[in-house]
Parts: sequence; C-alpha cells; structure tokens
Amino acid sequence: MGGATEPLQRLALIIRAADTGRLDLAPQAAGLLAPSLGLSRMYRDDLAQLDAAMGLYDAFFRWCRDGAEETHNWPTPTRS
Repeated sequence: MGGATEPLQRLALIIRAADTGRLDLAPQAAGLLAPSLGLSRMYRDDLAQLDAAMGLYDAFFRWCRDGAEETHNWPTPTRS
C-alpha cells in the first residue's frame, strides 16, 4: 500500500474538512461539501447515500493520486 498512503492522507484531510465545516483545512473541501449535502437530501438511508456517493469519492481519490499537481494554465486564444 506504500504508494497509496499520501493520496489517502490527502483525501482524508479533504473529507475531514468538509465533514467538520473547516473548509480552511483544504481548498477542495467546499467542492466535496456541496454534493455531499445534496446527496444527504436525496437519500434518507445512509447506505444508499454512501452508494450514490462512491463515484464522487473515487473521483476525489483519483485526483489526490494522479491529478493534484495539474493546473489549467492552457494558452488563451489570441484574437486577431
């Protein structure tokens, strides 16, 4: 599991920040909080909510593992 430790720690911080309302701990926390709150209003059953959220958590994990360093500094098209 050695290579997964850092991404899991990063994800844990994001989840903790969103779960505790401490959005200052991780800038991505707000991006997790909004859909999590939406899902909590869509599903009364905790397991159904978790099942519906797994794709979201998987995407956050993949970002933590593979995409955290990516930026969007693409060149802006110039107008002639």
